[in-house]
Amino acid sequence: MLELAGIIILGIIAQWVAWRLKLPAILPLILIGLMVGPIATLYTDDGSKLIEPIWNGEKGLFPGEGLYYFVSLAISIILFEGGLTLKRAEIANVGPVITKLITVGSIVTFFGAGVAAHYIFDLSWQLSFLFSSLIIVTGPTVITPILRNIPLKKDVSTVLKWEGILIDPIGALVAVLVFEFISVGEGSAFTQTALIEFGKILLFGTTFGFTFAHALAFAIKKDLIPHYLMNVVSLSVVLLVFVESDVFAHESGLLAVVVMGMVLGNMNLPNLNELLYFKESLSVLLISILFILLAANINVSDLELLKTWDTAWLFLIVVFLIRPLGVLLSTQGSGLKLNEKLFIGWVGPRGIVAAGIASLFGSKLLAKGEPGAEYITPLVFMIVLGTVLFNATTARLFSKLIGVFLTKSEGILIIGASKVSRLIANYLKNNDRHVVLIDNNEANVEKSKRLGLEAFSANVYSDTLTDNIELNDVGYLMALTGNSEINRFAIDKFRNQFGENGSFRLVDTDEMNDSENNAKDGVFSYTADFARLSETARKYPSINEVGIKDLEHYRTLIDMTRTDEDIIPVFLKMPNGNLEIVPSFSTEMAEIKEGSKLVYLGKVFDFDL
Repeated sequence: MLELAGIIILGIIAQWVAWRLKLPAILPLILIGLMVGPIATLYTDDGSKLIEPIWNGEKGLFPGEGLYYFVSLAISIILFEGGLTLKRAEIANVGPVITKLITVGSIVTFFGAGVAAHYIFDLSWQLSFLFSSLIIVTGPTVITPILRNIPLKKDVSTVLKWEGILIDPIGALVAVLVFEFISVGEGSAFTQTALIEFGKILLFGTTFGFTFAHALAFAIKKDLIPHYLMNVVSLSVVLLVFVESDVFAHESGLLAVVVMGMVLGNMNLPNLNELLYFKESLSVLLISILFILLAANINVSDLELLKTWDTAWLFLIVVFLIRPLGVLLSTQGSGLKLNEKLFIGWVGPRGIVAAGIASLFGSKLLAKGEPGAEYITPLVFMIVLGTVLFNATTARLFSKLIGVFLTKSEGILIIGASKVSRLIANYLKNNDRHVVLIDNNEANVEKSKRLGLEAFSANVYSDTLTDNIELNDVGYLMALTGNSEINRFAIDKFRNQFGENGSFRLVDTDEMNDSENNAKDGVFSYTADFARLSETARKYPSINEVGIKDLEHYRTLIDMTRTDEDIIPVFLKMPNGNLEIVPSFSTEMAEIKEGSKLVYLGKVFDFDL
């Protein structure tokens, strides 16, 4: 009981430390696991581990193969949660690059790392390619913390994020294939038998995942599951799919849960976000327990295998040769610049699935007496720990050196996706601005997407936005909802992260027509709250422009808009195309140059004086 409680407590402490230091949680988790596991044998009185994952007759948590069963179930839940986040529409702009990265890039890593492991460590070809298949994966849980505080162009962040999510199940499946090749035995039937087994994995994995996803979706839509049971029922279905698929085709459960997650994630399901939040919380707990257990299960003898120059050579080849080569080949003909390709090639930390499956398969092969199997787990852990530490300490500096670090964030985040927000966002998009709309109203989000706008459902009271690495180029924040409390909260919470160039909100009813005490972060006009904006957008759904002669002309136009309810100023457009948001509290702006224009919402009107 003490060991189990200790693992949970240490795991959550590690997660908190990682959050405070802005590091991938896997780094402190593995280090804690090593400290209470193999390293503990060097300083305890009886030379035992503080935490022994496998029961050895005197102490331990899991008897027999219990640890492997727990690892398998935990990874299935983690992969299902990853599958839920896969949205086809979100990868439209960089889809071809991501497709090549998870295919061409995976092939380069598979063969490159396999050949390197074979010749450097003299492993059999089967074990060498098992090792290389395990390090194909990167993983969102290690990439996201690294990139969260590096402002990058959206396409670069998107490529790295979706590569990490999509490549997890691919790496797992390739590892399963190689493991099956090793497990089924050798001889004339070796290849045929392995291919048949892999065919069964594909058949039963996709079938079970697709079928149960639609069955669960049907039950949710028909309200056959009470709201308070939805999360736990979904969890039980995930475990059922994993186990049942594995019964029909050994090792097919991982594919089944990924397919199930992807299918559910792309359905228009009520309460899907609640399910996702629940799975995220559960994944955090499982990851915390899992990696302390896996690291603690390593022995000192395993670590001593790595105390050679061969280990360093293998690491250098994987990081500085194989990863960059795979990225360069995968991004040929794409719109990415050379420095962006180099950065993507530099950032390739391996993560949770790699370490988890390595422990699972490595231990099984070691139990079977497979020669060289003792290298699999420590080598993969070395790559995981080494790449995470390397990228966490160098990614920011490298991004500055090669010029992909955005010195000024020009993206615009709009809280609220009402008709007014959509009109403004569409104008910004047409003027080559990166603009993102968020709303917890799914109908507003869908309307925005139909207009070709980038929008997603989010709750400003959660941490979803702060964890979104694709918003790293956002420097302007506009809170345009109909709820003044939400607008104020959003400004206060996200000002530092998304409003470095300016944070603005609509004035509320009490602030309207009060030029003396108007909010300093008010936007557009102190005579226009959400109700007036909405009514104007209903009557005149267009954003218009009018030329400005000089500063005095601009002041006159602003005064006119404050008395005419059908005209609301929005932006000041400079001759070079730059846009400045019109504040609600002042008629003073930057120097008005010839060719400047006032951008406004409302009726077309002759402002010529």
